[in-house]
Amino acid sequence: MSKNDHLLEYSIPQLLRWRVNSTPKRPALREKDFGIWNTYTWEDYYDYVRKTALGLKNIGLGKGETIAIISDNIPELLFTAIGAHAIGAVSAGIYQTSMPREIAQIIQYLKVTVVFCDNQEQVDKVLDIRDQIPNVKKVIFEDPRGMREYMSDDWFVDIKDIYKLGEKIHAKDPDIFEILVDQGKPDDACHLCLTSGTTGLPKGTIMTHRNYINMGVKITDVDPLEPTDEYVSFLPFAWIGEQMNSFGVAMATGITINFPESVETAMSDLKEIGPHFMFGAPRIYETIRSEIWLKIDQSYWLNKLFYNYFISAGLKAAHYRMTGKPMPLGLKLKSWLGKQMVFRPLINQIGLLRLKRAYTGGAALGPELFTFYQAIGVNLKQIYGQTEITGIAYMHRDGDVRPETVGKPLPGTECKIADNGEILSRSASVSPGYYDLPKKSEELLEGGWLHSGDAGFIDEHGHLVVIDRLSDVMHNNKGEMFSPMFLENALKFSPYIKEAVIYGNNEDFVACLINIDPVVVGKWAEDKGISFTTYMDLSGRPEVAELIMEQVKDVNCRAEKEHFKIKRFALLYKLLDVDDGELTKTGKIRRQFVQERYQNLYDALYDESIDKKEVEASFQYQDGQSAKVKTSILFYTVKGF
Repeated sequence: MSKNDHLLEYSIPQLLRWRVNSTPKRPALREKDFGIWNTYTWEDYYDYVRKTALGLKNIGLGKGETIAIISDNIPELLFTAIGAHAIGAVSAGIYQTSMPREIAQIIQYLKVTVVFCDNQEQVDKVLDIRDQIPNVKKVIFEDPRGMREYMSDDWFVDIKDIYKLGEKIHAKDPDIFEILVDQGKPDDACHLCLTSGTTGLPKGTIMTHRNYINMGVKITDVDPLEPTDEYVSFLPFAWIGEQMNSFGVAMATGITINFPESVETAMSDLKEIGPHFMFGAPRIYETIRSEIWLKIDQSYWLNKLFYNYFISAGLKAAHYRMTGKPMPLGLKLKSWLGKQMVFRPLINQIGLLRLKRAYTGGAALGPELFTFYQAIGVNLKQIYGQTEITGIAYMHRDGDVRPETVGKPLPGTECKIADNGEILSRSASVSPGYYDLPKKSEELLEGGWLHSGDAGFIDEHGHLVVIDRLSDVMHNNKGEMFSPMFLENALKFSPYIKEAVIYGNNEDFVACLINIDPVVVGKWAEDKGISFTTYMDLSGRPEVAELIMEQVKDVNCRAEKEHFKIKRFALLYKLLDVDDGELTKTGKIRRQFVQERYQNLYDALYDESIDKKEVEASFQYQDGQSAKVKTSILFYTVKGF
């Protein structure tokens, strides 16, 4: 029984009110605007939610209706979402990078009646599809820049006008908002969270107040946070990873949420705040690791010497620290010296000095990357879950971090492995199902357990090991099983490789398409005096192919079994991209789509007589225009295979 279990009896607006009664003047939200951090106390937060809620009710948002939110992370996003919850409506996040066609499909599917946009860019997307979304009564915007000519159309509403409406209603009837908040129940639906959409149109996962608050309470039972701790909100709100912090953890603990000035300044703003905990997809930690290596590479020779010496000691010390075993005195001293002389200044430069814990989820992270972060003093831990269980159900504990696993279940979470190897879970954070998809919901919750769709097992330490998606686990033509995700992560530990797509199902051998990291490989090429113009040009250089060949050979050397080894690869002429449908919004590979799109390259990988192929590359730009370029793709057989 947790000391905070009583919070599970509240809805999110009720818990916000409880926070106001407990600590009205403590900072709840902070936003950077024109270089200045502006603070909202819990009292301010509740006041804005009240104004927004009553204003939304006045413009026609009814109980059970849905408001879609297409916005960068700003306080108004939370005012709108929780304001909607307070009047019994439901919020839904749509990724800011979504194109008008995708937005139309989601609005139609979720039966959205009001849309909130942060700026003209998002408003224009909604305007483009106006004739396709007749159910939408109003479009609310936060930033008035560029909106003057739209103001004659009453379809558009400035959020400041929503506040004014709310204030008028509150002045006329001061009790109405409290009555509405009191009507909320913990198990009411409050948000529709889109799944990653790996296999098609995302599904709207129904989330309740209890789902979010339970997750926030249980994760902080394991890793406590203080009300004075800071969090930087830079993940897309449409992703469960951001909602679980802004709805769940913040409400359960009273921490302060900090909103960067813009997406572009998020990492520099993070340095100013120095957060106490951080959550991000693997791609974020891969990017930060690449930045660290670039800093070291550009440093003086003496700094490089110290770094190389102490990282070796740090990697050894990390194994002791992660497993909770006592460290030999000599290694402890060497590790402490490395931390003071090299690693503290290094992680201070990237804003992680005050970090108590960092979490990663959404996809698997290679064990080597875990050990690297632990070696430099960043307490990085894996979490595992999915949208349908509010993002987190399993996590590492301090002193029990096993990089090849995703940790143990959170308190109150049950786990079992089905006969086919599928991971099944049960907890108060499990969603009631999918919006308007009863058959899919039945499959998801068959037998009272959440069916993850992932294959895994529980090891001798009680840790969960995730192998891969059940649908993605591959077998070669001899029937030998291998995980493409495992091999892709092993390749991506190299700073030179940004993305990899593994093939080999029902084939003689494993092959892959590789995206080089343009920043790291570009710097490497400059240092070597290799000239290039575009990404396509750089990826076609034979010297770059030799560099990647060494990375692939290194992965092969560490492969436990022969059929895990990669025999053939090619360097893709373009980066895999969300806008091209090759990645989900959370950065997961749409494997089947990628194979079909590059079928000609796939066929050439498995025809060992081919070492070169002429292709016509097609590029889709954000404005909808496309271009075609002819190029040559080279195919490489790994030496010493």
